[in-house]
Amino acid sequence: MKLIYVASPYAGDVERNVEYAKQACRTVMESGHAFFAPCLLYPTVLCDAVPKERQAGIEMGLALLHRCDELWAFGSVVSRGMQAEIEEAERLRIPVRRMELAPERTLDVALCG
Repeated sequence: MKLIYVASPYAGDVERNVEYAKQACRTVMESGHAFFAPCLLYPTVLCDAVPKERQAGIEMGLALLHRCDELWAFGSVVSRGMQAEIEEAERLRIPVRRMELAPERTLDVALCG
């Protein structure tokens, strides 16, 4: 089982982007892999609206990237945060895959409420 770093947009429409990231993680899981999604983890502890805390979250995610087998970048838009993640993965020679969720996948209702 590979460990996949999930990169997806967070800022902007946070509620929509969080749901999108959850579906991205489910896609990774259904592909037979484990996922690491800093965009879902760190904002639960840190305040993304505080630049110092946002930067800390980005740095902590990047600090664990070297433990991942691949980075999957989800979505048609690459945010600045995602670009930093992609560049670091490339620097570490970690494979990067661009991914889109199937349209019906983005409309799925969350299973747990």
